Amino acid sequence: MLVIGLIREGKIPADNRVALTPAQCKWLVKNIPELQIYVQHSPNRCFSDKEYEQAGIPVVEDLTDCNMLLGIKEVPVSELIGGKTYLFFSHTKKKQPYNQLLMHAMIDKKITLIDYECLEHEDGQRIIGFGFFAGIVGAHNGIMAYGKRTGAYELGRVSDVKDYRELIHTYFGLKLPPIKVAVTGSGRVAHGILEIMNLMDVQEVEPEEYLSRSFAYPVYVHLKGNDLYRHKIHSTYSRDHFHEYPEEYHCLFEQYCAHTDILMNGIYWEERIPRLFTMESLKKDDFRIQTIADITDDKNGSVPCNLGDVSSDQLIYGVDKITGKKTAPCSPNAVDIMAIGNLPNELPRDASRFFGEQLIKYVLDDIRKGGSEMISRATILSAGQLTEPFSYLGDYAAH
Repeated sequence: MLVIGLIREGKIPADNRVALTPAQCKWLVKNIPELQIYVQHSPNRCFSDKEYEQAGIPVVEDLTDCNMLLGIKEVPVSELIGGKTYLFFSHTKKKQPYNQLLMHAMIDKKITLIDYECLEHEDGQRIIGFGFFAGIVGAHNGIMAYGKRTGAYELGRVSDVKDYRELIHTYFGLKLPPIKVAVTGSGRVAHGILEIMNLMDVQEVEPEEYLSRSFAYPVYVHLKGNDLYRHKIHSTYSRDHFHEYPEEYHCLFEQYCAHTDILMNGIYWEERIPRLFTMESLKKDDFRIQTIADITDDKNGSVPCNLGDVSSDQLIYGVDKITGKKTAPCSPNAVDIMAIGNLPNELPRDASRFFGEQLIKYVLDDIRKGGSEMISRATILSAGQLTEPFSYLGDYAAH
């Protein structure tokens, strides 16, 4: 018998997303024998306790009878239940220092950890995540921030609408000036950005056109790996080789800085991957970018002037182009940065529904049947022991 518990989000500030919606829980219990679901009481979820109860799912406080616990963000150490299997975004696979104590606690409590971020198809494509809705909200915020800066138009906050369908209706009648937008990335985040570009009637153009001419209407260029990186010696690009040896490549984005008003960044980044530009680039007279929506949001990452997160209430901050220091948004000699770590929280019900669909389609059945290669590759800890694919975390896990 698989007994699933949906845990209350304990990280501060509280996340309002869920792994499974009331309707999805109801469907699972009805259609899968030997499956039970309990929901831990929470005041913060985008779906209320009452909605789960109306779907026939018990709302409880104690989840010790569950053998698999589903959350979204990191679980506070004090709330971990020993010996359980957990699924959540642990943010430990890059040895993130701020979660080392969490790793130690999970080892001590003999927890099995399956990390959503590590669930991948055989070719490395992520199976599950909120990237699409991060792209939706991030692109909206980027366009909104540019409107605030220039006064050319006004857009409301995503969180002011009930759902994605209502958000789309807010774009009717929106007329954007002839801006040029650079979109980077090829995954779910980029797909979300492109969705908003199309809904706002921003036209796609090829890189050569984008770099060589002006337009009387808003346009965007979509830059994927082959457009962004070249091998330093061979001047070639191979996706597989780049993913293995990114330090052997240099980035081609610098040439777009003089032709771009808004940068929507949706590329994956880690330390070995070259940045899109440098802090020195900001000082150049022809650096045209005024607003950056850094949706993948790595501090000092692919966007070097990402100086860290702001809350979704603040939305943006400025970075002085000469000093590189944080300043007020919309300042004259600054670039505005939108860097928010939980963008999908602004469309939580839609984002949760999408997430739960992927979970049901690709993950839960495999777990119920005893696991799979894909599940094994995403299991960081098994009963408190690092698994073989994550043995490189040995020094991080040791204490």
